[in-house]
Amino acid sequence: MARHLITSALPYINGIKHLGNMVGSMLPADVYARYLRQTGHDVLYICATDEHGTPAELAAKEQGIPVAEFCAQAHDAQKAVYDGFQLAFDHFGRSSSQQNAEITQHFARKLNENGFIEERAIRQVYSPADGRFLPDRYVEGTCPHCGYDKARGDQCENCTRVLDPTDLINPRSAISGSTELEVRETKHLFLLQSKLQVEVEAWIDEVADEWPQLASSIARKWLTEGLNDRAITRDLDWGVPVPADTWPELAADGKVFYVWFDAPIEYIGSTKEWADQDPENRDWKSWWYEPAGASDVRYTEFMAKDNVPFHSVMFPATEMGVREPWKKVDYLKAFNWLTYYGGKFSTSQKRGVFTDQALAILPADYWRYFLIANAPESDDSSFTWEHFTATVNKDLADTLGNFVNRVLSFSRKRFGDDVPAGGEPGEAETRLGQEISRLLAEYEEQMEALQFRKAAAALRALWSAGNSYLEEKAPWLEIKTNPEGAALTLRTAMNLIHLYSVVSEPFIPASAAAMRAAFDLPGDDATWVTAEQATALTTVPAGTPFTVPPVLFAKITDEDLESYKERFGGEPAA
Repeated sequence: MARHLITSALPYINGIKHLGNMVGSMLPADVYARYLRQTGHDVLYICATDEHGTPAELAAKEQGIPVAEFCAQAHDAQKAVYDGFQLAFDHFGRSSSQQNAEITQHFARKLNENGFIEERAIRQVYSPADGRFLPDRYVEGTCPHCGYDKARGDQCENCTRVLDPTDLINPRSAISGSTELEVRETKHLFLLQSKLQVEVEAWIDEVADEWPQLASSIARKWLTEGLNDRAITRDLDWGVPVPADTWPELAADGKVFYVWFDAPIEYIGSTKEWADQDPENRDWKSWWYEPAGASDVRYTEFMAKDNVPFHSVMFPATEMGVREPWKKVDYLKAFNWLTYYGGKFSTSQKRGVFTDQALAILPADYWRYFLIANAPESDDSSFTWEHFTATVNKDLADTLGNFVNRVLSFSRKRFGDDVPAGGEPGEAETRLGQEISRLLAEYEEQMEALQFRKAAAALRALWSAGNSYLEEKAPWLEIKTNPEGAALTLRTAMNLIHLYSVVSEPFIPASAAAMRAAFDLPGDDATWVTAEQATALTTVPAGTPFTVPPVLFAKITDEDLESYKERFGGEPAA
């Protein structure tokens, strides 16, 4: 089977992420990784916290602790939330690791050797009120392109244009709010992306037609506008140091690499962190360095649209400039925004539902299913409590949960604690098996294509097929005149439950495990369902002991809905 490397955009260290961050990168990557593992592929899913930059420094200062200590605590807090969502990373690393520092410095040296780094004296924004140079994202103002009045000095989050602080209209310090800013001279390293434009364009022409239109159009838009040389160092205390053996003067000045440069390299760094935990059995270069085996790897990235330029153009340009055969992305799965009642989720303004809050309200599977079933793939999608409630109640509680509960409860009541035998399958069972096999193929096709909403619809259709069969056979009536027929119906339905437990795992792993555990099947180690098994529906034979699990999904009541809206707001802040 194929080897699949999967990465999702690195969550920034500064605070717990909201649901929009979850559905835009880590969760779909996890669903895909789980599916690939179950269908027999060799998978490595890598992520990490993005820890460098001024926001981490400022947050640590606000708490009165060293920035390294702050980042360690914040990493653990984020990891706990992702564990709660059952994100099955192979490794969740840290961009402040020694491995990332070493590889980042190696990349910088090689870029310099190949003529793609240049030292330049530039004029940079300085805030006397704050007593420091202001990194790009700590200068705020009005975007000159779209008029958004909270644009940052590195990028406008509204129109996604890359900016310089001096581009902003009415700039101000994001730290103090001071508008009394000066421009002073300082020296920095620049990555000469302009010299790599032709190579990046040729590479995009080779690979991007396979990408979603959202990703390919953003990449081509950037290339049409032209790649600019871009600073890769900053005047900060926290970051990967500029190596003194190559740039002694800048190292003496305490320059560090800019976070946009070292953060993508952390995908490689995090893989080395993973390998260093078990060096006798893990080879990080076989996933990233083509002569070591990475040429056989299919690499898929997951991210929201604002991260696409860095991963589709800037990081590939960096890899090309190193002039070493590092693995580049094969497929970039980009997402639009998940909005909160049509307005943006906002970490800074605490608007929307955050992942730790979500887990405190309901189990992870409720959120996993809803988010993937409504993933913002072709366009932005909106989170509302009304939509969330309707989805949970209809799809999870009624369609799946109720099917499982009524089949197992009714069978135990009428036939005891073992799967009943019944007669031979008839026309209804033949039709059901054919339909389940067809729907399973549709589900697999959509998962292979990374079409998550369509995959969720196919999974939902699989669940619905069981309910249609149950309504057609009506074992609660059948048992009055044909007990053997009712037993067959229930045995067939129990085989559907087992099938659901296997194929639903990428979406709802905890509930899938509960369904599977209902049957005492020694040696039940199947990871997926073949077309033949889906047609036959005989995996769970008569006589198999079973138990009735607790209710898989409790319905959200009207009172619950109103309490959620009161707590979080039923509309975005003005």
